[in-house]
Amino acid sequence: MGRIAVTGSIATDHLMRFPGSFSEQLLPDQLHTVSLSFLVDALDVRYGGVAGNIAYGLGRLGLSPFLIGAVGTDFAAYRTWLESHGVDCEFVRVSETAQTSRFTCTTDTSMCQIASFYPGAMAEAAQIDLAPLLARSNPPDLVIVAADDPAAMVRHADQCRRIGQPFVADPSQQLATMPGEVVTAFITGADYLVTNEYEEHLLLAKSGFTPRELLDRVAVQVTTLGERGVRITGRDIEPVCVPAAGGVRPVDPTGAGDAFRAGFFGGLGWGLSPRRAAEVGCQLGALALESVGTQEYTVDPAGFGERLAASYGDEAAADVWSHWTA
Repeated sequence: MGRIAVTGSIATDHLMRFPGSFSEQLLPDQLHTVSLSFLVDALDVRYGGVAGNIAYGLGRLGLSPFLIGAVGTDFAAYRTWLESHGVDCEFVRVSETAQTSRFTCTTDTSMCQIASFYPGAMAEAAQIDLAPLLARSNPPDLVIVAADDPAAMVRHADQCRRIGQPFVADPSQQLATMPGEVVTAFITGADYLVTNEYEEHLLLAKSGFTPRELLDRVAVQVTTLGERGVRITGRDIEPVCVPAAGGVRPVDPTGAGDAFRAGFFGGLGWGLSPRRAAEVGCQLGALALESVGTQEYTVDPAGFGERLAASYGDEAAADVWSHWTA
């Protein structure tokens, strides 16, 4: 697997910190009238969006990904940032009327979050045609179809499916808004399905599938389990469970899942086994978890290798290093 294309949201993140616990402010018998304002003690404005985050991580690993999504005319500085970190922005659509999407998130001391998302230019993502990219003489080997305008997600998955282009179905936050039949249409035929544990249950409930029936629709299912790591199942592979990376000093969970995806699919791009790729993903996710902002971490190969060895053993680190440098 060589270059990877990532479709999905591209946004600016406004990240705030509440120096308390949300649960202590919520009265169970008054949730139907909830009206709360949280006084925060920190605000960071960062670049984000799931596609931007995943592409940034792939770029940090040296994989020169294609980024595909819709942005506003305010994207210029963000474009420069991504391109300086190895991301190809040729296929990003710039809206003439809307601003780039905006994610606003408040995190409490327990790492719980309350967030809002303004789609803005993302509403035009369904107008993006993947055909010119997929018809190139050197098309991407894999397309990650991440959370985006639902119509864009379905269209891009369908374009991949119709020509046999390997793709990843990564519905994440959009599962809450997608009806069951749309979820089914989106994931069917995916080479990989990626969700977290809650999203897995929500997807099964919306689609009506059993776990076995789900694997009749997708080849490999990757389920992130937070501090318990990741579980990988598939039609033709033995189940794999990889623990989370060790020695993590969590600061902000925003973007850790996106970094995992970059590390996992980047590892597969190097030719690693699913287990090894998941270890890379977990370690990259740990770097994001230790940073405020989704694209603030750096990847020092030597230091990354040392942390991989500490988390997963010297053999794992040596295996990853041999593929990475190749």
